[in-house]
Amino acid sequence: MSSIKDAMSCFTTGVTIVTTHFESQDWAMTCNSFNTVSMDPALVLWSVAKVALSNRAFTKANGFLVNVLSLEQKNLAMKFSIGSQADRFRDEPIERMSSHRAKLPQSLAWFDCEIEQIVSAGDHDILIGHVLDFGVTPGVGLALSKRQFGYIETASA
Repeated sequence: MSSIKDAMSCFTTGVTIVTTHFESQDWAMTCNSFNTVSMDPALVLWSVAKVALSNRAFTKANGFLVNVLSLEQKNLAMKFSIGSQADRFRDEPIERMSSHRAKLPQSLAWFDCEIEQIVSAGDHDILIGHVLDFGVTPGVGLALSKRQFGYIETASA
């Protein structure tokens, strides 16, 4: 018998690592619930489980940074989905933004955001962020479909 998680895994998404800096510590988690809310003003959202150990850090910090992963960062996606926060950041180069949040240098794109609103929805909190700064580099994005990593082949123009 299929579960709702099985059905939701059929929706192909990009993969991100969301970071924040809270109580003098870096926090991060792999996330595929990232999406655009608005272009003007620039707003994005993602969600974190209410039972996640990092929920308090993300909901109490004043903002977050979304790192959009490239195809080459599959191992990073796995590393930031398990273990302690110290283990996740161990041996990983970061760039410290003026917001003090960590940016992963090889990310395909990044969005540094201040929290605009938090919406409680079922077993998750939806964090809506106002984009303060962002960047993009060339490359291919990491995709997730049916619990497998891959990429979406784009047609040539």
